[in-house]
Order: sequence, then structure tokens, then C-alpha cells
Amino acid sequence: MAPKNRKADSVSSAEQQRMQMADVARLAGVSTSTVSRALSGSPLVNDETRHRISELARSLGYTVNISAQNLRLKQNRTVAVVVPYDGKTRQHLSDPFFLSMLGSIADSLTDRGFDMLLSRVDSEQLYSASQAFDTGRAIGIILIGQWRHHDQLNQMAARKVPIVVWGAQLPQQLYVTIGSDNVSGGFMATDHLVNIGRKDIAFFGDIQLPEVAQRYEGYCRALSKHGIRVNPQLVVPASFLETGGSQAVSELQHRQVRFDALFACSDLLATTAINFLREQKISVPQDVAVVGFDDIELARYFHPPLTTIRQPIQIAGQALVEALLAVIEGKRSTPGLLTAELIVRSTA
Repeated sequence: MAPKNRKADSVSSAEQQRMQMADVARLAGVSTSTVSRALSGSPLVNDETRHRISELARSLGYTVNISAQNLRLKQNRTVAVVVPYDGKTRQHLSDPFFLSMLGSIADSLTDRGFDMLLSRVDSEQLYSASQAFDTGRAIGIILIGQWRHHDQLNQMAARKVPIVVWGAQLPQQLYVTIGSDNVSGGFMATDHLVNIGRKDIAFFGDIQLPEVAQRYEGYCRALSKHGIRVNPQLVVPASFLETGGSQAVSELQHRQVRFDALFACSDLLATTAINFLREQKISVPQDVAVVGFDDIELARYFHPPLTTIRQPIQIAGQALVEALLAVIEGKRSTPGLLTAELIVRSTA
């Protein structure tokens, strides 16, 4: 009699178990990862779904290898950090703000003994950010930016995907956000420009994005405070790209509208706008005063040093990680609003 092939038997058993789990998932109308969590008693699955899956598994004679599953759970200390991108512009991860935020999150995860899995998704398909969790590769998701699909983020939260988003707090929000006080930041930037004698203040940024919309709200409030009417010709929907600042200034020149200051919704926009102004023989701050947003490391070393609104990036990374771990543990976690600060340097 030929000896039994134990390895083949083991592979066959593993394949059978996967097929049975897939059968349970198909009949229950959920993912295989949800079946796995339900049968292990995870609090991430609601009682009704857990009971329904348990009954289906029992009827199929399916059981979970608890010891193997516990081993996997102990080994999985990975958090997925997802950075969306615009499918048209493909904004690079080399953006200084992204690099600073990723560094802050990585440091915070390392301090707590977690690994970071970095990935990107198209901003039109934010729902795909949950893939790392759904496949069991990560225990939760940190998403850097809301973009335009608040609804997709709510859908993920509704199906109990542990997710925390760097962004603005919005109405009917089911997920947790951590973000800077964008309205206050936009107000401080614009108020400062008016206080140093500027009247025709341009705004650079895509107000279709939630965070930028709030900065624009602060801009409008500051102008209103000083009795200055918002001029739509001074509002330019600039993108966060290396060419964004120069294109925005070119658009103002094309419109032939006077401006003596500009508030750019990122330091990258501000610095590239200044470089373009310099090429046009327009002096900063004498002819045009400039305020940015973020306070990236380059801002203080730029020539001239950039006046900007500081986002507390180091605190942000810690807050995002702490909020996600609270969500994973089933604790109540509320949106966090971090204080923005005006940093006055030479450009304004």
C-alpha cells in the first residue's frame, strides 16, 4: 500500500474549508472576512448578522479552526493608511503635506507596536479603501482626505469597517474624522491680510473639496467682517499640484482682475504661485502678499519665508491612530478638531 501524502491531505482540507466559508458567505450575502469575524464572535459584526451566519454555518457543518484563527489575529497588527488620488491629475505622494502626515502616522503606529500598510485609491472609488480590511490584511483604515464622496465613507462606516478619516466634519456623518479647524484657519489667513492693508485678496483652492470649502468659508467671513464684498473673479479653483499655483496666477492675469494678496489653500500652491510671480517681475510681499496653509517644513526655509496657517501634523498622526484604535475596540469615538495657528513670516 502506498503511503499517504499528508501534505496533499492538508492542502485538500484547507481548500475544503475555504470553499465552505465561501458557501456560507454567498448564502448570507456577506464577505468571507465577515463570516470569519462573525464565527469568532467579533464585536465588529452586529448580533443579527452573527446569528444568521452561525445558523448557516451549522446547517452546512462548517466550523472554524479557533487556534489557527487566534494565531492570525495575534500576528495581525497592521493598519492600512490610504491616500486617495484624483484620477485626472494623479497627485503624487511626493506632496510635502502627504509626506509629513505619513511620517507622523508611521511614528505613532510604531510607538504602539503596529505596522503600516500604505496604499492608494482613486478618489471616485473611496469604497475600495476598505479592501485591506475586508481581506484581513489590516485591522483598520486611516484615510487621508475625504474628497467628494462623503456618501461612500458613510457606507463603509455603516457596514462596520473600522475607519478614521483626516478631513472635515460634515452633516449626517457616520464615520470619525480628525482634522484642523479649517474655518478658523481660513479666517485668520484672510483677516491678517486685510489687517496689513490688503483689499483685493485672491483665493486659490477647489471648494468642491470639504476641507477647502471650510477654508473658503473662513475667507468669506473675514472679508465680511471688514465690509469687503467677495469678488468671484478672485476665486480660482486651483488643484494641489506643482503647477497649481502658476496656473492660478495665470488665470487671474487672464481675467485681468486686480489683486494685491492671495490666500492659497496649501503651502505647495503658495510657493509655486510665488515662484511664478517672481518670474513675472511681481514682488512678494511688496506687490502681492501671500499666505499659505499647512506649514510644511519647507515653508520656513523658502525665500522669502512663507506666512502660513499651521496644521499640527505631529498631533494629527497621534490623534488619527488613537481614534482608530478606539473604533476597533468598539469604543465611542467622536470627531476631533485640532487648533490651527497663524504663523507670520516674510510673505505677508
